[in-house]
Amino acid sequence: MRWIWIDKFTEFESGKRAVSIKNVTLAEEHLHDHFPGFPMMPECLMIEAMAQTAGIMVGEAGDFKEKVILAKVRKCVFHDYVVPGDTLKLEAEMESLAPEAASTHGTITRDGEKIAEISLMFSHIDQNLGGKEFPEENFVFTDTFDSLVRGVKISGK
Repeated sequence: MRWIWIDKFTEFESGKRAVSIKNVTLAEEHLHDHFPGFPMMPECLMIEAMAQTAGIMVGEAGDFKEKVILAKVRKCVFHDYVVPGDTLKLEAEMESLAPEAASTHGTITRDGEKIAEISLMFSHIDQNLGGKEFPEENFVFTDTFDSLVRGVKISGK
């Protein structure tokens, strides 16, 4: 099973910028245990939501030919917590893009208030310098991820 932590893209500028939305609801099982009596979205899942937003942006820049994986969280600062009923806006910007890797910077906001700042590095694993072999099929960008980008107009291509 693959967990998707964003609901849709609202903006997408190829190779430059992507904006997605995440609606946090009490229907999400993980919120019932984190924390009982005061459910809040775990910060690690907000990092993953940003990784999905930025990772899809990185993958799309290369026409999804590469298997893009999160390699490193360079910097992550949280300013507030997130609870059910909140709608998060995740904005990712490309800092650099090379054949073997990419770096991004992003912010998460709620009603214009900054919740988090997250800088990530991604690896294009088919271009790894260690010579490791990976399956031919793209197990990162599945049909599920493809459906997220289908509904948004991608500018810049």
